[in-house]
Amino acid sequence: MVAYLGQKAGGEAKLKGKKIAFMYHDSAYGKEPIPVLDALAARDGFDLTKIPITPPGTTQESQWLQIRQLRPDYVILWGYGVMNPVALKTAAKLGYPRDKILGVWWAGSEEDVVPAGDAAKGYVTAAFSAYGTNFPVMQDIIKKVYGAGKGNLEDKSRIGSIYHTRGITYAIMIVEAIRKAQDKYGKGKVMTPEQVRWGLEHLDLTEARLKELGAAGLFPPVKTSCMDHEGSGMVKFQQWDGKEFKTLTPFMAGDRALVHQMVQKGAEKYAAEKKITPRDCSKEM
Repeated sequence: MVAYLGQKAGGEAKLKGKKIAFMYHDSAYGKEPIPVLDALAARDGFDLTKIPITPPGTTQESQWLQIRQLRPDYVILWGYGVMNPVALKTAAKLGYPRDKILGVWWAGSEEDVVPAGDAAKGYVTAAFSAYGTNFPVMQDIIKKVYGAGKGNLEDKSRIGSIYHTRGITYAIMIVEAIRKAQDKYGKGKVMTPEQVRWGLEHLDLTEARLKELGAAGLFPPVKTSCMDHEGSGMVKFQQWDGKEFKTLTPFMAGDRALVHQMVQKGAEKYAAEKKITPRDCSKEM
């Protein structure tokens, strides 16, 4: 998200002196990115103001009054559930431009913007996957699942929505992990949880493989390992125009090296505190 804002500014170095407000769900989920944002603020020289929202987030007037007084260049909205449309409505009420609000992927679905009505127009969010039905795999699902009366989605208008395509994305990864595990442990056999874990740690969804699956462009290539459960770390950015999301960028990544270094240190500290012996990935194939 900071890489995207840096791109808009003409380079992350040009974020120096900018004001970024981090408005977050006051929970472990909401607090999770704070160490990374602190590190990026120190590196890039932008001013970071943290503003917590007490869950569920149905009242936010005082926080948005703080935003109006602060007049940040951007607001990163790390929200969830009802907090998101309430944030957009309150921002509109107090006159903060929605195109300067950058939502996290859990604040970037139709469920987040439609309830906000016109207040959501211009709002930008990150997304794990693309949306829409213009993918061969989506056309197959429409024909072979819903067309055959086998689907359990009651509202067919949601086909191709953010959460629907995200679900398809996750399903592809799980099926490919099981297939990978079966390649190693026996085709046609029922896999154990440990064997499926091995498959999840050996995904290699290349561009070519995604094309074979009819999912080229639905999500970025993913390659995992014992040491890397993240896979790509990539998102794309999209903007709500009042009726649908419009893609603003291709899939892109932030500073993965910085994040992974912090994750490694945090994991080592946790292991030491809990007297856990970390896995030795060098011994696993």
